[in-house]
Amino acid sequence: MAADATHLPTIQNGRLILASASPRRRDLLKRIGIAPDAVAPADIDETPLKAELPRVYAVRMAREKAEAAARDDAFVLAGDTVVAVGRRILPKAEDEATARQCLTLMSGRRHRVLSAIALRAPDGSIRERLSETEVRFKALHPTEIDAYIASGEWHGKAGGYAIQGRAEGLIAWIGGSHSGVVGLPLFETRALLRAAGFPVG
Repeated sequence: MAADATHLPTIQNGRLILASASPRRRDLLKRIGIAPDAVAPADIDETPLKAELPRVYAVRMAREKAEAAARDDAFVLAGDTVVAVGRRILPKAEDEATARQCLTLMSGRRHRVLSAIALRAPDGSIRERLSETEVRFKALHPTEIDAYIASGEWHGKAGGYAIQGRAEGLIAWIGGSHSGVVGLPLFETRALLRAAGFPVG
C-alpha cells in the first residue's frame, strides 16, 4: 500500500545536486517547483556494453552518473535519455551524417524513448525509475530532413532530434511522457523525490 503523504520520511538536509549540465533538465525541474542547489555534470564512459538492452543501458547510465557525482551532504539526481529502434540504441548525433541516418531510420515508424532517473541519498542508497515513451514521426520527405538538419537542433541529441523544438511539428503521435522525451520525466521524478522524503510541493 502506498505511504500516506503525512507519513513520508523527512530529510534533514534539503540540498539537491543535479548531475547534468543540461539546461533542459533544469528547466523541467522548475516546472515542479524545484531548483537544484548546484549542478555537477558527471563525466563517465557512456559506451553501451556488448548486447546491452536499451532499458538496461538507460538505467545503468543514470545510476552511474548519480554515483559519480555523489555527495555526503546532499541528494544527487541524475538522468539519462535513450532513443531506441527495436533493440538498437541510437547515438547522440554529433555530426550531420549521424543525425540524418537517425531521422531516416525513424521516418514513418515508431521508436522508443527511455528516460531513466536515479536519486542518490546522502546515506548512499539509490532509487531509480524508468519512463518509456513511444514516438512516431511522419514519413519524412528528404527536404524535411534537410530543413531539420539545417536548423542545428539535432546536435548532441539522442536520436538526432529535440522534441521541444522544430521536430515536434514532424511527430505524428506520442504515447507516454512528453517531458521524458525532452530529458526528465516529471511524474517519475516527483514520485522518486517524494519517496525519498525530499520536499516537493
